[in-house]
Amino acid sequence: MLKLPPSCQVNRIVPKNSFDKYLSPKQKRLLSTNVEKIKWTCKLSTQTTLLESKEVSEIQIFEILLKKKLGFEEVLDLIDRYIPYPIIFEVRNGDETLYSAAQKHTNPTSTDNAVVDWRFNSDWFTAAESTFQLNLKKSLDDVFADFCLQIAGKQVFQNKSLQEIISIEQKRKKLNTEINKLKLEIKSCKQFNKKVELNGMLNKKEEELLGLV
Repeated sequence: MLKLPPSCQVNRIVPKNSFDKYLSPKQKRLLSTNVEKIKWTCKLSTQTTLLESKEVSEIQIFEILLKKKLGFEEVLDLIDRYIPYPIIFEVRNGDETLYSAAQKHTNPTSTDNAVVDWRFNSDWFTAAESTFQLNLKKSLDDVFADFCLQIAGKQVFQNKSLQEIISIEQKRKKLNTEINKLKLEIKSCKQFNKKVELNGMLNKKEEELLGLV
């Protein structure tokens, strides 16, 4: 679906058992149960795009054909951990497609593994609705950052770096978790004074959440 030069095309099927040596039995079942097929469609590098590289030396594009949507993020995280390059996933389920890409870094205790910092997902869409494109400009780093911004889908992020966006989204996730926990505590609390205190804490957390861009 992404239009790229012939020099970037790979089009190789990746056997699901290619990851077996890295996975636990439970993770192998997850991959087998959720994924129909994995295809390595394209590779963006200095050789295939003639773009310069800063920190990003290659971008891989994988097509993932799902058997079911449930648990797809966990599947993508498994693949991302054991491939050292940034990956753009074109995830398909029936007539719907979703793009996903993760910012990650090398695991300091195991250089063969990566740690996923944050995953950017688009909404599910049909082929006719797609507006996404890989803009092969400036550097490979800029290409990847620009695509992550596209699938993040929030206009307020357009002038921010990936690290700034990740920091905001991590704070948002943490605040939402804390808010949900406080709501449960308030619901089960029987003491009036304690309930007032919890409501005060909840209001502060909700104000902080609203203050995030």
